[in-house]
Amino acid sequence: MAQATGDVEREIVVAIPLFHRFTALDAVGPYEALHMIPGVTVRFVSVREGEAVTADIGQLQLISTASFTDLPNPHIIVVPGGPGAFTAVNDAALMDWLKKAHITSTYTTSVCTGALALGAAGLLEGLTATTHWEAYADLAAYGAIPTETRVIQHGKIITSAGISSGIDMALHLITLLKGEEVAKMVQLLIEYDPQPPYDVGAPSKAGQELVEKTRQFSEYFINTLPAN
Repeated sequence: MAQATGDVEREIVVAIPLFHRFTALDAVGPYEALHMIPGVTVRFVSVREGEAVTADIGQLQLISTASFTDLPNPHIIVVPGGPGAFTAVNDAALMDWLKKAHITSTYTTSVCTGALALGAAGLLEGLTATTHWEAYADLAAYGAIPTETRVIQHGKIITSAGISSGIDMALHLITLLKGEEVAKMVQLLIEYDPQPPYDVGAPSKAGQELVEKTRQFSEYFINTLPAN
């Protein structure tokens, strides 16, 4: 947690690790909220500083601003998800960094299927946790207890549900770091006032028929991803 020394607060460094085929909003949603906070620096990290890392369908890239070696001990870790999350758990460089960085982190968090990396690192055993609803079984395989709850905190571990929930999680983090009023100001500044046209944003609200059609749509999307 940020500590004050006189009138100067210690910088809080947030690390968002990038991997091939991450989902853009998983990373950029939390970034957009967190980078506005005075004293908070958000860094995108990968194996090499300056690496262009490609999001899911290959039409967008983010540039890492630090390497895993450069940033071994961030205060906050935000692991995004995406189609690439299922193979990212086998990325030795990423997983080694995550396990070591978690030891000294203030908070270790995930968005969407980023929770699978936390599970693979052994951080979710026996804990209720959340992820994208299509990955509940994958999450359970790591000993976690999946739930549809949008944001779940156990001590310094925080998981959030699919994609858009990363913004909710970031506002929760801001509350923990700077208090409720600051979080409310950020929410207002980014005009985060969800009013979706349809109230079907979770399986429990969507009905079985729509859930099954969405699974098929998702499979089509995954199967048409470019090879590289």
